[in-house]
Amino acid sequence: MSWAGWSFKWYHLLFQNPLLMRGFVVSIKIASISATFATILGTLCASQGGANKGAHSHLVWMASLSLVIPEIVMGLSLLLFWVAIMKIFPQLTRGFWSIFVAHTTLGTAYVTAIVRSRIVSIDPALSEAAMDLGARPYKVFLAIKLPLLMPALASGWLLAFILSFDDVVLASFTSGPGYTTLPLVIFSYLKIGYTPQINALGSLIILTISLLMSGIWYIIYRRGSSFEA
Repeated sequence: MSWAGWSFKWYHLLFQNPLLMRGFVVSIKIASISATFATILGTLCASQGGANKGAHSHLVWMASLSLVIPEIVMGLSLLLFWVAIMKIFPQLTRGFWSIFVAHTTLGTAYVTAIVRSRIVSIDPALSEAAMDLGARPYKVFLAIKLPLLMPALASGWLLAFILSFDDVVLASFTSGPGYTTLPLVIFSYLKIGYTPQINALGSLIILTISLLMSGIWYIIYRRGSSFEA
């Protein structure tokens, strides 16, 4: 392959490629939903272990196991688990739900670690003072703990989303016929025949992330300037 000049040809062909577009939609859908559920489950697990700063609860320990288990071992285990589930419920097939369970399990471990580190750094005197003043536990959580946890929740959700979006190992074990994520589609293209459409896709992803990060840093900069003023 040789350089032939500037062209938008491959971008045009990219948006007309049904496999890549379908894989992109599938990856966005699974990543968004699994990251949301992982954030909820990870926050609940971290909250259960947050009562005692000196020791992690068994729930936190179990939720964090995915951090140390190799992905190929985890993928094989989930595949065997799903095969056993399909024997009990023959109507289930490998596809959305199998990938969703795998990515949610992996994302929950990272969210638990991030939120847990934030919870143990929160001064318990804040919650105790609010309860002494008559606030109920749910009010303490919503008005005091939740705002303090928002940076950790946002970081956990973004990390779980990225892990799900670019995952290859777990998806290769848990995906089924007709339901393939974008990384698997790209990986198959690299094996059967490379196309510059992959370059076009990669440049669009980098451009999107760059614009998003620039917008976030600009908002942070403006807020910092307003506080200094």
